[in-house]
Amino acid sequence: MEGRVLIIGLGLIGGSLAMCIKEKHPDSELVGYDLDQNQMDLAKMLGVIDRPAGSIEEEATEADLIIIATPVMIAGRIIESLASLSLKKEVIVTDTGSTKGYISQKASVLSGKGVAFIGGHPMAGSHKSGVAAARKILFENAFYLLTPASNVDNETVHRLKDWFSGTRARFLDVSPEEHDYLTGVVSHFPHIIAASLVHQAARADKERPLVNRLAAGGFRDITRIASSSPRMWRDILLQNRDVLVSLLSDWQDEMERVQELLSTKDEEKIYNFFESAKKYRDGLPVNNKGAIPSFYDLFVDVPDYPGVISEVTGYLANERISITNIRIIETREDIYGVLVISFQTPEDREKAKKCIGKHTEYEMSIAE
Repeated sequence: MEGRVLIIGLGLIGGSLAMCIKEKHPDSELVGYDLDQNQMDLAKMLGVIDRPAGSIEEEATEADLIIIATPVMIAGRIIESLASLSLKKEVIVTDTGSTKGYISQKASVLSGKGVAFIGGHPMAGSHKSGVAAARKILFENAFYLLTPASNVDNETVHRLKDWFSGTRARFLDVSPEEHDYLTGVVSHFPHIIAASLVHQAARADKERPLVNRLAAGGFRDITRIASSSPRMWRDILLQNRDVLVSLLSDWQDEMERVQELLSTKDEEKIYNFFESAKKYRDGLPVNNKGAIPSFYDLFVDVPDYPGVISEVTGYLANERISITNIRIIETREDIYGVLVISFQTPEDREKAKKCIGKHTEYEMSIAE
């Protein structure tokens, strides 16, 4: 497949999609636009795009595929501007936002003009951002949800999947309503809970300062998603508020049941509460990518002496194994501490484990 692709938004997602398209469709021309001129210059320098766009308007009319890889509110405004242009008859317009109800309503103006709009949500991400973090393997084995508008036929959906075949993602066609419910349950709502746990700890810390010190371990890990962009999550909550209000009501009912179990001291039901949760959680796919980006952490028991971090990272650097984050927990003088190294893929984590094991006798573990 050949043609001109306009990518609006040259961040992690837009940049990674560009790389996947270029690999699978080398004869296509990739034109990129971003409000940040530095991101456009960097994308061109890295070979992510063939050339930058002077404006959306001057490039959109010649594009065969338009990818809007921006926050959802901005994507809505871009769709409105595209509707005022004379786009190609066979052009496909798609987005990458994490909510679909709002964007499908905005896209109705395109459908009214006969333009094919297919909402998209690649369920993949990284701890890094910007086009410099773009990777061809970002979407591999990840779910990619598509929400075609009512005027879009199957052949057009297949054309978009062909454009995105280099992602090696697993495509699922769902309605915008189904999408927002599914992502509400497995992504949006967990972010609310994580932020709520952090707020609860912050309030307790005012009276009991030990909370802050003790929360540095597992608590910090289970609430890690609370460190996500406040602006992005403000918008997501507002765009998916009906689903989240319903889920919050269900959650309140669940907590009332737990409160009742504690009040009545029902040992069997308390046990069953945790047992049923454990069974469902243990039955979840281990290697599949889901709605929330996975954290591929390697825990390394290291002795607490000067230079131990540079020693370990030096081994990884020599074998060109990239890490996304590194920290030490529970280190004290003369005893072993835990070095936590985060990787972008499970393959990198496995390479790192073998690498460190080859050079040291440090104990290592992986949390599943």
